[in-house]
Amino acid sequence: MSEWAGVSEFVAVAETESFTAAGKRLGISTAQVSRQVSALEGRLAAKLLYRTTRRVSLTDAGRTYYQHCRQVLEGLAEAERAVTQLQDTPRGVLRVTAPVTYGERTLAPLINDFALHYPDLAVQLVLTNQRLDLVEEGIDLAIRLGRLEDSSMMARRLASRSLHVCAAPQYLATYGEPHCLTELDRHRCLVGTMEYWRFREDGRSRNVRVRGRLRCNSGWALTDAAIKGLGLAQLPDYYVREHLASGRLVSVLDHLGEQGEGVWALYPHNRHLSPKVRLLVDHLTASLAEAPDGQASVSDE
Repeated sequence: MSEWAGVSEFVAVAETESFTAAGKRLGISTAQVSRQVSALEGRLAAKLLYRTTRRVSLTDAGRTYYQHCRQVLEGLAEAERAVTQLQDTPRGVLRVTAPVTYGERTLAPLINDFALHYPDLAVQLVLTNQRLDLVEEGIDLAIRLGRLEDSSMMARRLASRSLHVCAAPQYLATYGEPHCLTELDRHRCLVGTMEYWRFREDGRSRNVRVRGRLRCNSGWALTDAAIKGLGLAQLPDYYVREHLASGRLVSVLDHLGEQGEGVWALYPHNRHLSPKVRLLVDHLTASLAEAPDGQASVSDE
């Protein structure tokens, strides 16, 4: 019996928590999956899975074996990709995820331009503000904005963004302009998805909790509220650039602004950049560098 027999079946069951779902994933019968996994357990002389009528779960031995098997299978898949993608022209499927607004306004046109050059490549752009698991979701590349938190990913900086605290002239005429962070307590702040705003003071990043009577998870809605004089808002320059230029909004606390946050391309740590991903990352880097000042500084977050 091959030493690899049952490994793919076991990994599929571990990830789907179902023999039936594993069979559908692999294109084989549920009975065949069960036989292969049972034979694998017999060969290892270890119980890898707990089976009940409701669910399937990993034993301690199964969890350890799964972690090693998954790395091996990913290595084999990477080896196949390396061989099949030696040609210069990328082909196959390229899955990319990005935040909604940034994806719609900035990334999608650039990716569409990229797709025009490579007709053999099928591009799937998943726009969501949720942080998807790249490995489990089968995603080749993620675009993330601001500060990175996931150290398990490799990252390449594509561009930068900046944040502006701004308000309408009529609001500032009524409530005055803040000149330091402590003065934010007496202002009406328009709150987004985060409870705090980000600044840089004395060379260090600082988060300041803000309060206000209007809260919304849409940057466009907060921009409209700021223009109508409802309060101060902290927003990426994508939302407010034109309004600052026209005078409908005024930027304040610029000397404390958090500048130079990143726009990042992320991919799994244990993968080399495939040609199709590398070409797209290079295309995005060059396109964003050629964009008007601040054009890449976009965020839903």
